[in-house]
Amino acid sequence: MAKPIKPLERPPLLHVSVQESLRSYIEDNNLAAGAALPPETFLAQQLGVGRNSVREAIKALESVGILETRRGIGVFVKKFSFGPLLDNLAYGLQASLRDVEELLEIRRVLEAGLIDRTIEMMDEQDLAELRRITDRMRQHAEQGESFAEEDQQFHQLLFRCQNNKMLSALIDIFWSAFYKASGFANLASPNPLATWRDHHEIVEAVAARDVEAARKRLSEHYSGIRRVIAMNRPEGAEPVQ
Repeated sequence: MAKPIKPLERPPLLHVSVQESLRSYIEDNNLAAGAALPPETFLAQQLGVGRNSVREAIKALESVGILETRRGIGVFVKKFSFGPLLDNLAYGLQASLRDVEELLEIRRVLEAGLIDRTIEMMDEQDLAELRRITDRMRQHAEQGESFAEEDQQFHQLLFRCQNNKMLSALIDIFWSAFYKASGFANLASPNPLATWRDHHEIVEAVAARDVEAARKRLSEHYSGIRRVIAMNRPEGAEPVQ
């Protein structure tokens, strides 16, 4: 019996192919941030496509933060930023609290796994600054107010001593994505004083150079956030294990 003919695979859209060509051009020529691309007309001629296809490809690469157009000047390689990833991640989280919960679990494991290095490296100046931040948290909490800005500063400062730019960027992404998702669901802490206390006890464990206690306090902090998510989870939805 003859085997059936396999259907043709749909070729990629032209502007998608142009995108890949532009990416390859940037990589092959080691173009750094700020480097100019050739004019659209030249690119279209080299690629054998119309200017509209080049223009669409450039717009698509702008949307993901690879290129930027300077009106009246030209198209340039853009400095790397997590911004486009953050915006898309937060938007994607709006429909699924499970995704938010998974994101938090990654963040918990990351911070708990690296807190030992913080304890080794943190100096008294950073500890004093952490205590000032938690004191501002307490003041807000006693007034029944949220303290999102201080929360972000706290987690950044907790790991600043490691001088790891990628880690700092990831912490910002996780934090900002969660708080953007909070705009789509009620994820605010119902007990600001308990949230302040979590941060206070993390600082004291770090000050005592107690790795296990610091990890335990971080895990308990994220368990509290997961309880808030559980309160807002649709009936029948499965939690992250």
